Amino acid sequence: MVGNLGLIFLIWKDSHLHTPMYLLLGSLALADACSSSSVTPRMLMNFLSNNHMISLVECITQFYIFASSANTECFLLVVMAYDRYVAICNPLLYPVVMSNIFCIQLLSVSYIIGFLHPMLHVSLLFRLTFCKSNVIHYFYCDILQLFEISCTDPRVNMLLIFIFSVFIQSFTFMTIIISYFYVLVTILKKKSEKGRSKAFSTCSAHLLSVSLFYGTLFFMYVCPGSGRAENQDKIYSVFYTIIIPLLNPFIYSLRNQEVIGVLRRIINT
Repeated sequence: MVGNLGLIFLIWKDSHLHTPMYLLLGSLALADACSSSSVTPRMLMNFLSNNHMISLVECITQFYIFASSANTECFLLVVMAYDRYVAICNPLLYPVVMSNIFCIQLLSVSYIIGFLHPMLHVSLLFRLTFCKSNVIHYFYCDILQLFEISCTDPRVNMLLIFIFSVFIQSFTFMTIIISYFYVLVTILKKKSEKGRSKAFSTCSAHLLSVSLFYGTLFFMYVCPGSGRAENQDKIYSVFYTIIIPLLNPFIYSLRNQEVIGVLRRIINT
């Protein structure tokens, strides 16, 4: 939370960072903050308290907030890849193509889709009845764990999760890969060693974040229950609920001299 909210504060504080690239970074930090805050506080309470009870409404709310944040992040990563594509492949047209207004429109669409899609799965959860058990062997209310304690056949729910997960993750991931393919080709054509180094530095940070995020989501929701041990699923979940939101502000910021410069100026004042 300190890393993500700190990054948002730095971008808000300095007018020089009010550009599409940093608006996108701030939006990604907000999505990460929502994602981790929906899971981590409750998990820590369970560690410290003997009372691990959670109501069904609270459980579904936790899933909805987390799923909305994760879906939004998928589309934000696409917009960030497009931003880097325009900046590196068409630098002269970048101020025209990627204006602040257009960037805000893309961000709005990402958040709208991200928050609308999980509503479908949440509404379908209410068709299920839970009478087998009231114990979820997990550290948060993941929808796949709710299916396991359902007395109603959840195959329709699971099919829709599989279809939407495959479509969203495949579409967004392939769009990102295609964007960075063109970026890589353009970088390799650059004659300036300094220009190549700077472009590689920015893109490598983005690709590292994308690989961690999509890798864990793919194993959880596109290949659910494929013979993995329960503890292995928990490890994947820890990655995309806690580790990735923790790492993202550092991955994107520590190698960014402008953000470091703003941080130093604020500390010195």
